[in-house]
Amino acid sequence: MAPSNRDKYSVLLPTYNERENLPIIVWLLVRSFKQSGYDYEVIIIDDGSPDGTLEVAQELERIYGSDKIVLRPRPRKLGLGTAYVHGMKHATGNYIIIMDADLSHHPKFIPEFIEKQKEKSYDIISGTRYVGSGGVYGWDFRRKLISRTANFIAQFLLRPGASDLTGSFRLYKKSVLQKLVDSCVSKGYVFQMEMLVRANQLGFTLGEVPITFVDRVYGESKLGGSEIVQYVKGLLYLFATT
Repeated sequence: MAPSNRDKYSVLLPTYNERENLPIIVWLLVRSFKQSGYDYEVIIIDDGSPDGTLEVAQELERIYGSDKIVLRPRPRKLGLGTAYVHGMKHATGNYIIIMDADLSHHPKFIPEFIEKQKEKSYDIISGTRYVGSGGVYGWDFRRKLISRTANFIAQFLLRPGASDLTGSFRLYKKSVLQKLVDSCVSKGYVFQMEMLVRANQLGFTLGEVPITFVDRVYGESKLGGSEIVQYVKGLLYLFATT
């Protein structure tokens, strides 16, 4: 399907200590959009990274242009959910793509997201690791087991109508994302899970595209014991309130 002249895709990239990864993910994004012909912008929301991520972002803005690389930094870490809210305020596209900046999500899947969305005018397209050719590369057995178990429990308790509830590579109609953000209360990693639960509640349509998730090459994972505790608390909260 040929690109529509009216459609524009705003990619939200929250960053914290992603100096090594940011130039690569931006280059891959620019290449993917140029090849597919879709209009786009990349909005970088850096939360006060001490490693110089913002300086790298400023150089990328100079290289690719301020119309394509939009910097909307914040002074400190304020949570993933609020980063998306902040980025969305500045988005000029009618579609929003959210993804990680650490190269775990490859931009090559974005054209597939867009084509899938256009098939039935889906409100949301979610990348899934658990259907078809989807999968995970670079995780040991223990981490795969934790991920599968977390997803299984979430499926059992919440019945969200999505196969990968904890993933964070998605495409939204901007108007739909705004309604979901307004209805969500979570601010951290649970935010992603709550978004799909609320979407199912509100009757929004969901399509899925199998993706390969790749463990980060540079930097340290942001997922630790506190995030796991947060996930369990969030899961119980959603079970009790949805």
